[in-house]
Amino acid sequence: MTLVSMKEMVLKAKDGQYAIGHFNINGLLWTQAILQAAEEEQAPVILAASDRIIDKLGGFKAIVGMVNGLLTEMSISVPVALHLDHGRTVERCKEAIDAGFTSVMIDGSHYPIDKNIVMTKQVVEYAKANGVSVEAEVGTVGGMEDGLIGGIQYADPNECLRLVNEAGIDALAAALGSVHGQYQGEPKLGFSEMKYISELTNIPLVLHGGSGIPDYQIKKAIKYGHAKINVNTECILAWAKAIRTVLINDSKVHDPWAILTPGKEAIKTTVKAKMKEFDVSQRVEKSYVD
Repeated sequence: MTLVSMKEMVLKAKDGQYAIGHFNINGLLWTQAILQAAEEEQAPVILAASDRIIDKLGGFKAIVGMVNGLLTEMSISVPVALHLDHGRTVERCKEAIDAGFTSVMIDGSHYPIDKNIVMTKQVVEYAKANGVSVEAEVGTVGGMEDGLIGGIQYADPNECLRLVNEAGIDALAAALGSVHGQYQGEPKLGFSEMKYISELTNIPLVLHGGSGIPDYQIKKAIKYGHAKINVNTECILAWAKAIRTVLINDSKVHDPWAILTPGKEAIKTTVKAKMKEFDVSQRVEKSYVD
């Protein structure tokens, strides 16, 4: 299986009332764990690399090479998209596309809507010529991501409609109360606003900050148009707990694989659980792989 755009994935998910899991990769073992989970669950999946850690992962081309190599070596049969998460500039999105990413997010949410639309249109024009899907954002997701802290700012429905109609994006991240990182107390998503924006724009929605949201709220978000849900923190916490346990239980352990393998297994277990929660397990149909 070669890398694919996420467009078909999210359209099918929206129509089928389930969600595709977007899982951030933080190295080779993370990528292996997510791909193993997807193959075992027979679930289409989105591997994501956040723009702010691209260089830590070796750069765009290194990431593409790693992922393509694993698809072959692991005989992955399920659809996999490689997505640039929170692309900071038009140029960074183009660089990702040129390297072989099959999906990009241009994050112009911190700019006025007119500038956000101009940036997004430029990315869409370049992406469409290369068969690459595009996600964009309106409003601000709160919490911390890659060391940056932001407050919640709900998406304006009219701005969402403008971005969809004027830029021609494939998926919309409309900020409606979710946060990156760990929640303080139970999340409170704006479901009435969510339902309205979904019906207004008629486009697959993306839920950022999908870690730690209760199952009943996840199901409601999917019902109201979310076809892609982003997960990172839950994988990070599971990985850290597993590795910390190994080091605490054996102060003399030094073999890298003895330390790292439990972390990898913890990621895989977490990803499989999220796939079941999103109802995307066993969703690979013949039409995906023809």
